[in-house]
Amino acid sequence: MSYWVSTVLLILGIYITISIALYYLQDYMLFKPEKLPKDFQFDYENQVTKEYNLETRDGAVINGLRFYPKGESKGVVLYLKGNSKSIKGWGKFAVDFTRHGYNVLMVDYRGFGKSTGKRSQKAIKRDLQKVYDKLKERTSEDRIVLYGRSLGSGFATKLASLNNPKMLILDAPYYSLTKVTARYAPFMPLSLLLKYPLPTYKWLKYVQCPIHIIHGTHDKLIPYKSSVKLAQINPKLTKLHTVIGGGHKNLNNFESYHKMLDDILNTKPKAIDLETTSINVIHSSKKTKKKA
Repeated sequence: MSYWVSTVLLILGIYITISIALYYLQDYMLFKPEKLPKDFQFDYENQVTKEYNLETRDGAVINGLRFYPKGESKGVVLYLKGNSKSIKGWGKFAVDFTRHGYNVLMVDYRGFGKSTGKRSQKAIKRDLQKVYDKLKERTSEDRIVLYGRSLGSGFATKLASLNNPKMLILDAPYYSLTKVTARYAPFMPLSLLLKYPLPTYKWLKYVQCPIHIIHGTHDKLIPYKSSVKLAQINPKLTKLHTVIGGGHKNLNNFESYHKMLDDILNTKPKAIDLETTSINVIHSSKKTKKKA
């Protein structure tokens, strides 16, 4: 066997081995769960909470925590978190919504916190739809806000595409998870290997409620340009909010982020009479030639 044939076979073998490893190990690379004992007690300063457990049709248990605002509720925010830790740590962000008069429901995906069950994209989507259905039993859809953070942005978009919530808010969303992972393994056939492709861009075009996208310009994990591309998919319903200098994990440290949330949650959009605007005016750079 020639040297070149041996080299090609060696490279091919390494490529196949890495592909198999990526397929079976991707859950460990993508998800960074924090597991909690069943008797763990959630406790947050100045926050009123209630714990829920929802049993799924395959016997899994989805654990969730509801945060209550002071005074009358304006609705409920279903907060779908990122790929790490549990709602134990994510719960501290509920105050950003309860302060505006909203209940906040956070749930842990399968294998996170107290939630159980075998994890898959299909199973998580099914779990979240059941959570959404339970919310609809308690309140009308025009009082439900879907908020998806990072990994949760894809699942939030899928939910919004199948239902009719008040609005969809995406925090540092990805165009698709396949696109994100391709940055780190550009030569691998990820479209075939990835168990969680989460094509946000495909689902977004079916969303019929107002869409708000929040993204930082210095996000190194999910580039800001992914939100620019997403904003172009359903432009009539989408507004892009830019946090100048914001990274992937620190938007809550920017005053501009909180001002954006205030505008999104409390400002009623006004109808514009386009006939009174310059929308039909064509700006030409060509100079008109004078007649002799």
